[in-house]
Amino acid sequence: MPYLVSIITPLHNSAQYIAETIDSVMAQTYTHWELIIVDDCSEDKSFEIAQDYARKDARIKLLRLTQNSGAAVARNTAIEKAEGRFIAFLDSDDQWKPQKLEKQLSFMIANNHAFAFTAYEKMDEKGKPAGSIDVPLSVSYKDLLRTCSIGCLTVIYDTHLLGKVFMPLIEKRQDYGLWLKILKTIPKAYGMQEKLALYRVRSNSLSGNKINAARYQWKVYREVEKLNLFKSSYYFTNYFLHGFIKTFLK
Repeated sequence: MPYLVSIITPLHNSAQYIAETIDSVMAQTYTHWELIIVDDCSEDKSFEIAQDYARKDARIKLLRLTQNSGAAVARNTAIEKAEGRFIAFLDSDDQWKPQKLEKQLSFMIANNHAFAFTAYEKMDEKGKPAGSIDVPLSVSYKDLLRTCSIGCLTVIYDTHLLGKVFMPLIEKRQDYGLWLKILKTIPKAYGMQEKLALYRVRSNSLSGNKINAARYQWKVYREVEKLNLFKSSYYFTNYFLHGFIKTFLK
C-alpha cells in the first residue's frame, strides 16, 4: 500500500485562489493523500469554498480555529491532526504540478531522504508567469542560516525518520524556523532541480516586502535560533548580500 501524505494548508481570506489550490492537489498523479485545511477565521468565502470540496472528497479535511491565531498555529494544528507518514506544505494561494507528489516521494524513498524540497515557478496575482527559483542540490543548517533557498510549498518531510516536527510560534518566517529546527537533527535537506510547484507572488506578501523580510530574518537569528550578536550579524550580512546579488546582479 502506498504511503499516506498529509498536506498542510492554512487558510485565511483566500477565496480568490483556494479552489485552484485544491484542484491542483486533486489533480495529483499520486492519489494517497489527505488535505488538511485549517481556516484561520476567514472573513470572505474561503471556508465555504473549502467546505464544498470537503463534502465531495473524504480526503479533504476542514478545520476551523475559534480565533484568528496566525499561520504557525494553523499549520501546527494540521500537523497535529495529520495521519500520514509524509508531511507536505501547500499554502492556500499556491499550486502544485500534477506529478509533484509522485516524483518527490520517489526521490525521497529511493535515497532515504528525510527532508526534501524542489525548484518552483513564480506567478503573479493573476496567475501569469513571473520567473522561477532554482535550488541547490543540498542544504545544511549553516547554509540555511546564510540564505533560505527552500520554498514552503515544495517541502516534504518524513515523520518515520524525524517524528512530527512543528513550527515555532512566531508571526512570520515560521516555515524557515521549522527548516532550521529539522536541520539541527540531520546533516542536509535535498533539493530536486525540477520545478514542481507554482508560487503566487502577492503584493501584500512578506516576500514582496524586503524590509519586513529582513526584519523577521533578524528575529529568527536572535529570538528563535538564539544566536549571539556576532553570529547573527555574520549570517545577516550573508543574507543581505545574497539578496542583493539575486535582485540586482542576476
